[in-house]
Amino acid sequence: MPPPALLLASTSTYRRELLSRRRLPFEAAAPGVDEAPTPHQTPLEHAQRLALEKAAAVARSRPEATVIGSDQVAVCKGEILGKPGNLERCREQLHWLSAAAATFYTAVAVVQATHGQTLQFVDTTTVYFRALADAEIERYIAAEQPFDSAGAFRCEGLGISLFARIVSEDPTALIGLPLIAVARTLRQLGYEVP
Repeated sequence: MPPPALLLASTSTYRRELLSRRRLPFEAAAPGVDEAPTPHQTPLEHAQRLALEKAAAVARSRPEATVIGSDQVAVCKGEILGKPGNLERCREQLHWLSAAAATFYTAVAVVQATHGQTLQFVDTTTVYFRALADAEIERYIAAEQPFDSAGAFRCEGLGISLFARIVSEDPTALIGLPLIAVARTLRQLGYEVP
């Protein structure tokens, strides 16, 4: 018997591209979840809550499917880094990250509502930034315009040159979806992952 349809509870082009690397058919659906933080929640708890809420929201409309929800929260010097959205915020974030370390919590929830099953996991990645000169920051932003990426960089592109090192169990987690753990979970649920 084939496994259930696979759904990604996300509108992120980055997560869709990552999941497509598994060469499994899937659909993407907008979860429509309010992503505002709740009081007294740690960044890790925030990422875990949103991953589960996203998967659960899509699973309510497609209970027969396997739904993957994911969320990522980035923290540097006690401050949560959102998506900058514009040039000035990119500059601010990269100055904040210069010669510092940022921790990225990438949480995933996999929900099979019909079977009453939920599997959750988190990848923690720490990125150590080089000391960045103003001119380097300006050149990087002009070249890549990472306005839609938390931390104002894209590690899969030119942003990798901003780092001194990365500590992670799964390099794809930093992009938004830890494929090693996702593949392991899908195999556990009966999917033939190449």
